[in-house]
Amino acid sequence: MAAQTPRRKTPGRTAPGTPPKAAAGAAPAPAPAVLRISSRNYSSWSLRGFLMLRLSGLPFRTVVASPEDPSTRAELLNNSSSILLPCLEHDGAEIWDTLGIAEYLNELRPEAAMMPSDRIARARCRAISGEMHAGFHALRSSLPFNLRARIPAFIVWSAARADLDRIFGLWRECLRDWGGPWLFGARPSIADAMYAPVVLRCRSYGVALDAPCEAYARTVESWPDVQEWVQAALAEPEQQIVELELDAEF
Repeated sequence: MAAQTPRRKTPGRTAPGTPPKAAAGAAPAPAPAVLRISSRNYSSWSLRGFLMLRLSGLPFRTVVASPEDPSTRAELLNNSSSILLPCLEHDGAEIWDTLGIAEYLNELRPEAAMMPSDRIARARCRAISGEMHAGFHALRSSLPFNLRARIPAFIVWSAARADLDRIFGLWRECLRDWGGPWLFGARPSIADAMYAPVVLRCRSYGVALDAPCEAYARTVESWPDVQEWVQAALAEPEQQIVELELDAEF
């Protein structure tokens, strides 16, 4: 049998399965995104930021601020001139406004389809998300976000009731026009992330819902990311903020 001649290695080629070397001078991979939040139990805005990130598919880790921090406490009690948490830190960017986070992620990851593809639906999505962002102050102050609370006989006064009626009307219109089960069709969008905390507020305070709104509420409650947040909030060894613990007779 003839002796085999050894094969010479071609310069610049690597053996199969060898991981490629990083190019000289290549920029390092960006650090993972960080979402800084104030509280899982008490902060509806933190939940919104979390849901935005989950919708986008961008990997991130969550950092919870201490409720004893004066600025964090002021935000939770609506005593702050600006809401600085949640705050997304990613690749040199720092975004502390919830809609700012939504727009940043929508631009960064268009493949995630965080907004409806239809022009009219997309415009409505932006409009109702902006309304949630800027309005409904009576609802926020009268029914503080508190996932541990269960007050079935809670009395909703007229100003907060007007806010709820407006919100429920928006839900019914979207569900009718885009077919549900989410506000803009078959998948959740930025608008659902904005209104999910209202569903949880209604459960905390025993707010009755009509059939379309109840169906939507159950859709939101079945959202795995919402379920994960709620379970983490209930398990979180968090000190109570007494001002946000309303008594049933209030």
